[in-house]
Amino acid sequence: MRPYVLIILAGLLAISCKDNRRPAQKEEPAAVAPAAEEPVEITVSDAEMKQASAIYFDKCAGCHGTTRHGATGPSLLPDGDGKAPATKALGMAGLKVFIENGTAGGMPEWKGILTPEEIDLMARFLQVDPPEPPPFEMADVKATWELKVPVADRPTKPQHNRNINGYMGVIMRDAGKVAIIDGDTHEQIVVLETGFAVHILRPSASSRYIYSIGRDGRITMIDTYYDVPKVVAEVRASLDARSVDVSKYKGDKGDFYDKYLIAGGYNPSHFVIFDAQTLEPLSLTKTSGNACCGDKEFVKEARVAAIVASHTDPIWVVNVKETGMVWLVDYTDPRNPKSTQIPTERFLHDGGWDASGKYFLVAANSNNKIVVIDVPNQRLEKIVEVGRTPHPGRGANVKDPKLGNLWATSHLGDNTIQFIKTDPGEGQWTVVKKMEMPGEGGGSLFVKTHPKSKHFYADRTMNPDASLNSAIYVFDLETFTFKKKLEAPQGVDGRAVHIEFNQDGDEAWVSYFMGEKSALVVYDDATLEVKKVIQGDWVQNPTGKFNVYNTVNDIY
Repeated sequence: MRPYVLIILAGLLAISCKDNRRPAQKEEPAAVAPAAEEPVEITVSDAEMKQASAIYFDKCAGCHGTTRHGATGPSLLPDGDGKAPATKALGMAGLKVFIENGTAGGMPEWKGILTPEEIDLMARFLQVDPPEPPPFEMADVKATWELKVPVADRPTKPQHNRNINGYMGVIMRDAGKVAIIDGDTHEQIVVLETGFAVHILRPSASSRYIYSIGRDGRITMIDTYYDVPKVVAEVRASLDARSVDVSKYKGDKGDFYDKYLIAGGYNPSHFVIFDAQTLEPLSLTKTSGNACCGDKEFVKEARVAAIVASHTDPIWVVNVKETGMVWLVDYTDPRNPKSTQIPTERFLHDGGWDASGKYFLVAANSNNKIVVIDVPNQRLEKIVEVGRTPHPGRGANVKDPKLGNLWATSHLGDNTIQFIKTDPGEGQWTVVKKMEMPGEGGGSLFVKTHPKSKHFYADRTMNPDASLNSAIYVFDLETFTFKKKLEAPQGVDGRAVHIEFNQDGDEAWVSYFMGEKSALVVYDDATLEVKKVIQGDWVQNPTGKFNVYNTVNDIY
């Protein structure tokens, strides 16, 4: 056993899953300070370090950073960083309080998810120095590349009569699988092994291929032309990742449909460009650099968050979380990509296009702001103040008869949904509408609507109240008022997460996970009644769902 020794300080400090530079709008639950503790030797064996690192990677790294230096959540360092408290000052009792109970700022309660033994281990793990991540360079990426089916051996046309644009790709996160469902018939076509904890799916511009990326950085390429879709190539872009997208531009500057693919790494901090037909790695670009604001310090762990593809230019919009830099990456020369870096606001996370496809809106969620990028003109357009810890997913576009086009975000830290006007004129780039979900607190991860729908949907997945996190909240877009709380149907339980419309825009699909009876629930958008409950042994903790047509065309 290798001991990691430290002295636990007396007293207990409160900590929240928020950047502590901004005052909270609502106080976090306070912990009661225990009596002074005697100095205690903290030990973590090599085997425990490996186990705790795996738990941290799966549950914590997204908010607190791979090296525990913080991002959306505070740093978790033994001696602190001058902003957040030292974890060794919190001690075992204090750390367990927050691990078990979460915070109102958006950190979930892990009691009941982690065992008491795992919680004890994590409280010890957080009081020792974080392990140094191993390197993962271009040679390592190339070593993982596996072309299972060469392009010449693949079908030249679909081997079936199904509607590929209607396909629904569904992530079975904990199982490391992706299910392909016929969106027209609700029938499962295939369940495929993919990367660990798959985060998102992105179809190619032609709709033929579906690419998944797991939190282990593994990209899986699925060919839908086969009667039963199959994996035709795989590669690993990094050790930890969240984002992947394809080249979508076709115009005067060239035809890039289905040509290139980009994946962004959390650890190491870089992006990799691939041949989209084979997943052959073409180039790797590191994203470490100076922060956009404040002291403008050099940031080694500058993780790539959301990536989106422009329809108007051969450009990917690459959002670098810790530096607050938006990179506009030109993929016309993928082996030597040129980029424009735009300083914006820390810490960038997720976002989507406005209705025009010209502006990209992304959450700087720890600073309660939405950043607006004018992509064709390659400049920062505006930074908009919103609610506490915005988490829009890709957001949602709404056409209001009086105000014009609006883009919406929900929040982890409060129960509001806020609409930003995106059309030119009075009020552009300001919050012009607000709606409130019933009940205390936020916890929303995703919002969704459709051009054919009169409804607006939001989840509440991260809210600690089970009566709130197990439902979907529907609003009337004609009045911007709350309309209905969609409870889990009989025989279904768990947390409701992520809404996706079918191609026709008349069904809203919802996932239920982290319960005993996982399911996909299909709602009739007109009546808000349950149309279909999809369950079975193969439905294992479903999370994100991606309709091929809507995802290719950025309909949300």
